[in-house]
Amino acid sequence: MTTTDTPRKVDAGSVRPLSTNRRRGGLRRAVPATTLLWVLAALYGLPVLWFVLSSFKPAGDLFSLPLTLFPHDPTVSGYKAAWDSANFSGYFINTTIVCVIATILTVGVSCCTGYALAKYDNKWLKVFFIGILATTMLPSEVMLAPQFLVVRDLGLYNSLAGIILPAVLTATGCFMFRQFFLTVPDELIEAARIDGARELSIFLRIMVPISRPIMLTLAILSFQWRWNDYIWPLLMLNDPDKFTVQIGIQSLVGAQNINWSVVLGGSVISMIPLIVVFLVFQRYVMNADINAGLKD
Repeated sequence: MTTTDTPRKVDAGSVRPLSTNRRRGGLRRAVPATTLLWVLAALYGLPVLWFVLSSFKPAGDLFSLPLTLFPHDPTVSGYKAAWDSANFSGYFINTTIVCVIATILTVGVSCCTGYALAKYDNKWLKVFFIGILATTMLPSEVMLAPQFLVVRDLGLYNSLAGIILPAVLTATGCFMFRQFFLTVPDELIEAARIDGARELSIFLRIMVPISRPIMLTLAILSFQWRWNDYIWPLLMLNDPDKFTVQIGIQSLVGAQNINWSVVLGGSVISMIPLIVVFLVFQRYVMNADINAGLKD
């Protein structure tokens, strides 16, 4: 004769304290991390806040003691002087052309390169990938001279195309797409090949759509890189009508003295397009399914 244990009744009162204790334990662990993040945000945000608020101060109040965060007599004279003394409308048009074309080409070329490096087995592709990564180990200043000679010999000196061309292939973009495509199951590609899909069709109709989060992320980064680029346009351009925003801000700096109110106003003006681009596209990156196509 066998005996069976009768199930014990679970007291509902004993479950509630357990769940409450877990909730409290999770809250205690989250407080230090959240506090640290707020401290870091304050450390990074305070200089930016001081920078923006100082642009509304008169030139004589910027370095007057005691230093204050908020302006006593806010004014937009620095913004007006910066806009009147520099051709910001022309600078914005030139920079927008460079950023948009360079970003489109960068995303497209990086996507193609990353897919080839991830899904095609060839030793020369591995050597090529190592060569791309090796460029990240060199300071950008080291490659300025050979890049300048190549672009000059191509007849692209003093043109916007000379700024765009060297920015097309980036090691960061290739690495991002390669790492993403490595996580896509090979069975997905094989199934498409069995169904009769060609290689170009597989890439355009399967791989490109699932890599949309990476494309948007790289697009934001590339637009920011090209917008803030200063050294390369300074070397390539000598026509004021083709200057970009960063060179235009440098033109606000006088030879003998610097009107910091004007320089700060022009710098804040140059930040506005970047902030708009980030605010518009960040929700697409945040809401996109970045794990699409990943292995289980």
